[in-house]
Amino acid sequence: MRPPYPTRPGRRNPPGATPDARGVNFAIFSRHATGVELVLYERADSPEPFQVIRLDPEANRSFYWWHVYVKGLSAGVHFTWRIDGPFDPQRGLRFNRRRELLDPRAQAVTDRLWNRAEACHPHADRYPAFRGIVVANGYDWQGDQPIATPPEQAIIYELHVGGFTRHASAGAAHPGTFAGLIEKIPYLQALGVTHVELLPVMAFDSQDLALGAANLGLRNFWGYSPHSYYSPHPGYCVDPDGGGHVREFRDLVKALHRAGIGVILDVVFNHTAEGGADGPVINFKGSDRTAFYQTDPADRSRFLDFTGCGNTVNCNHPVVTRFLVQCLEYWVREMHVDGFRFDLASVFARGEDGQPLRNAPFPWHIEFSDALTDALLIAEAWDAGGLYQVGDFPGYRWQEWNGQYRDVIRRFLRGDGGLLGDVATRIAGSSDLYQDDGRFPFNSVNFVTCHDGFTLWDLVSYNQKRNEDNGEENRDGSDANWSWNCGTEGETDDPAILALRRRQAKNALAMLLLSQGAPMLLMGDEVLRTQRGNNNAYCQDNEIGWFDWTLVETHRDTFRFAREMIALRKRHASLMRRRFLSGAPGSGARLPDITWHGAHLNEVPWQDPAACVLAFTLGGLTDDEPDLHVILNMADAPLSAPLPEVPGQRWHRAVDTALASPDDVADPARQPCVMGSEYPVGPRSVVVLESYPFGIEEGRP
Repeated sequence: MRPPYPTRPGRRNPPGATPDARGVNFAIFSRHATGVELVLYERADSPEPFQVIRLDPEANRSFYWWHVYVKGLSAGVHFTWRIDGPFDPQRGLRFNRRRELLDPRAQAVTDRLWNRAEACHPHADRYPAFRGIVVANGYDWQGDQPIATPPEQAIIYELHVGGFTRHASAGAAHPGTFAGLIEKIPYLQALGVTHVELLPVMAFDSQDLALGAANLGLRNFWGYSPHSYYSPHPGYCVDPDGGGHVREFRDLVKALHRAGIGVILDVVFNHTAEGGADGPVINFKGSDRTAFYQTDPADRSRFLDFTGCGNTVNCNHPVVTRFLVQCLEYWVREMHVDGFRFDLASVFARGEDGQPLRNAPFPWHIEFSDALTDALLIAEAWDAGGLYQVGDFPGYRWQEWNGQYRDVIRRFLRGDGGLLGDVATRIAGSSDLYQDDGRFPFNSVNFVTCHDGFTLWDLVSYNQKRNEDNGEENRDGSDANWSWNCGTEGETDDPAILALRRRQAKNALAMLLLSQGAPMLLMGDEVLRTQRGNNNAYCQDNEIGWFDWTLVETHRDTFRFAREMIALRKRHASLMRRRFLSGAPGSGARLPDITWHGAHLNEVPWQDPAACVLAFTLGGLTDDEPDLHVILNMADAPLSAPLPEVPGQRWHRAVDTALASPDDVADPARQPCVMGSEYPVGPRSVVVLESYPFGIEEGRP
């Protein structure tokens, strides 16, 4: 047992636990508290504290901040708070002086003793809680700098830190951790992506599940149940009890930056793991419930829920806005991340009463933060309450997950007719959503698949979701998948169907990487990873949700296709334009920036309800850059596609998804020259031709 440490009043800034050479300063915000205690533990599993420090309201309180400096204390100590105050449920006040609370600003937390079921018991009083850990200052960044990739050049790869290396085939020394991901950076480099978008890595409650999943003994795998916004998730750390969270995450960021790859965090600022009225008290409910959550003005005991998770973070309360913006600034300044993707971000536009605001303060505070000036900001611009803001999210430099792109391309991919206008608009950067208010094609983050829904292989293998493993009798997950099983539902050994599925997967990858805007790929789509038809694998911390590394060899042709399509995109500035296409020639270019075609040159049957063929010629930005001619044939019939003439140039075949690997993507130095004025396009296939001067039989000069 440690001897009692002496204390002095301390200071309210900075919040949280801040060590220095002589001790540790602790500070926590609680507007309605009447009494506060700091509880100190030796270890994560210590049954009793070695010291409890009662704060004096006269000496240890400044405005609504409670603070104390503990002399001689050092990093590595575990701590919680106890906060007393009025119990008035109608006003939303439910203080309990015996309940231990996690510091909302803890930079490292441990969940060794956490038991959600026990914590949710209606008569729960003192139960094993999450504990914060005092984190040591200092880290050698070795000159690390942010990744300065312009947004229009970004190629994003959405991955799950745990699932990426947890499969035995990963061969990782520390599977399922930040350290494990470091081991796989060469794979990401080989693929060619510019950024990884990490599913939530802020500490979350892995025990927060729907009842059916909980009864099956499953875990919250995705992490969309946060409780500590300043702490990396302990489950992704090699040494979670020792407080290595910050160091291990920084090691990952530094290693990715050395490889030229930026880091985007998936951030869940719309709700927390504390749930609704029947959820546990972890931190915010016990320290400042009425400010942090949206509640019914007529009955503050009732939570407003626009997230489907029991509560809604009150983002536009000034105290909460400040807390969240400072959190983002912390991850940029102290952890060197390059950007954020915000889950259910339309919550950010809701006022304290839950109603949409015309000029919501929170997203604008993010946009105007000096520390966040160079950070990528990506919104999932909808919420579970029906507020849909794709193309209309508050702010100018915000990018958005373009759900309209996803749905249109999926429908076109499966052969739906009458979509040519919509497909052209999405491929050209969704000007209908972004151009009228001065934004750019890169404001659209294009994707065909993401964590939430079918994988790419499942998109071409299932007409219906298969979520029985989640314990909800297949009621969970979206029914609007716009998928097509290519003739047989689920697994098959029919070679014709398997070949068609592979071609469809390549078609989807090709269209994504040929579109203006920022493309995002889902982890494992490049090697045809399957979740066996589960389109809501949030609770599948098993082979359903993990990356199976044997697929890299099994489907090496698809990996090669994805890699070469990424390389093709990178070598054509015309595919990464900062401004919207106009149909006019650029300065020094041979051709208009874009010309649209159907099955015939310069003729597009925009109104034909059965049309499934769309082609376009994309002019190079300069006379030195090859032009591109792209033919998208999603019909069941082959097509002899006429080719436009380019003065002094011939077309060379770069991509043809109807051909077997390696001919599906030709080596740039050996692209075969197309002889004649037409090209034979197979059914359900994508063709890309590049122009080179006469006299070049194959590939580049």
